Amino acid sequence: MHFDLVDLRLFLHVAEAGSITAGAEHAGLSLASASARVRGMEEQAGASLLERGHRGVELTPAGRTLLHHARLVTGQMERMRGELGEYARGLKGHVRLLANTAAAAEFLPEMLAAFLAANPSVDVDLDERPSPEVARAVAEGLAEIGIAADHADFSGLVAMPFRTDRLMLVVPRGHKLANRGRVAFVEALGSEFVGLSGDSALGGHLEEHAARTGALVRTRIRVRGLDAACRMVALGAGVAVIPEAAARRWTGEGALSLVQLEDPWAERRLMVIVQRLDTLPSHARRLAEHLAAA
Repeated sequence: MHFDLVDLRLFLHVAEAGSITAGAEHAGLSLASASARVRGMEEQAGASLLERGHRGVELTPAGRTLLHHARLVTGQMERMRGELGEYARGLKGHVRLLANTAAAAEFLPEMLAAFLAANPSVDVDLDERPSPEVARAVAEGLAEIGIAADHADFSGLVAMPFRTDRLMLVVPRGHKLANRGRVAFVEALGSEFVGLSGDSALGGHLEEHAARTGALVRTRIRVRGLDAACRMVALGAGVAVIPEAAARRWTGEGALSLVQLEDPWAERRLMVIVQRLDTLPSHARRLAEHLAAA
């Protein structure tokens, strides 16, 4: 039985995404090539590794066994790359980093740029996920490092302080809530919203909190990115809930008002999370320490 590293990394991506199509995209393979590789792995294993359905794929018992070993093998390879990278120029180390919307959009760009400039032998794969998914992926070994809000389950993980993130309601000037100092999220739900695209971690987070109130988020338009959401609000398309750092970039334009959300969940502590620092590859450990120390 022979599985190469491309096979194993592909299988990890497919297992995480729950889709061969999405797994192929993350692995940098065409769908046809990825499908052929999965079939080849199943032929070599002599068993089905995936249950295919209309909504994606699920792991069979044999697939879960392969996933376990794929994590061990790829993790060991990353540790080897990290250690050898200290001696061999040009040998790239790779770190998978998952983060929620606020961290990915507001805090990480400058920090990662500085790290990459200082560490030319390290590549970083950054992906946005809701905080509970970030924590789960790190716990399951699908990512070396995560940045998540502290409402997620960090059981069994090392969590290091990163930033405080406050969610704010942004409304057009002249809106009925514009002069309010503080409002509850349920009161804001009486307005029409500018939402973030369906795969946005923040968008899913807000919809969960709306559902808990028994109300719905009435979304007029979905856009990709926090700046686009602020622009649409400034033009009168609706209101939005976004991280304070993104909102304050727009207040100087004079077309937005910021209103504080009084709900406890609107202020979140962001944490850098790993399984264990001492078992990370050296390049991944450097990144985790860089993020926690900044």
